[in-house]
Amino acid sequence: MLVNLLVGLPFMLLCLFLQAAVTFWSIRYFAGQSVRLPAHAGMLAQMRPLMVVMVATTLANFAQIAIWGALFVGLGEFKTLFDALYHSAVNFTSLGYGDVVMSMRWKLMGPLEAVNGILMLGMTSAALVAIMQHLIKLRFPAP
Repeated sequence: MLVNLLVGLPFMLLCLFLQAAVTFWSIRYFAGQSVRLPAHAGMLAQMRPLMVVMVATTLANFAQIAIWGALFVGLGEFKTLFDALYHSAVNFTSLGYGDVVMSMRWKLMGPLEAVNGILMLGMTSAALVAIMQHLIKLRFPAP
């Protein structure tokens, strides 16, 4: 159990670093774009920065899934990267299908990745909600 934690923790921190970097970039990008938008900008023009942020944060989540998948291949748990990525995606998103499992030695890596995924997807959701709130304030200013 301790070995799983010692191996998994650095990967959790790596994912946190990646997610935080992309989230901070996304918020700065959105803030810069929203300042440039004229008051009469259409809904699509206002939504474009949100869509860019959604794609960027989703790609960051996919990158994290790939990082965990590469770890699983490196640990010798999967012969193909596809199987490792599939297993990683199931863990990261907390789907928990259970159709592909790791050996008893590394089995606790799955729950570690699930906790990590919940936190990172939560950060993605929080950033998107904050941006949506800002868009609503821009679109419907208080009287």
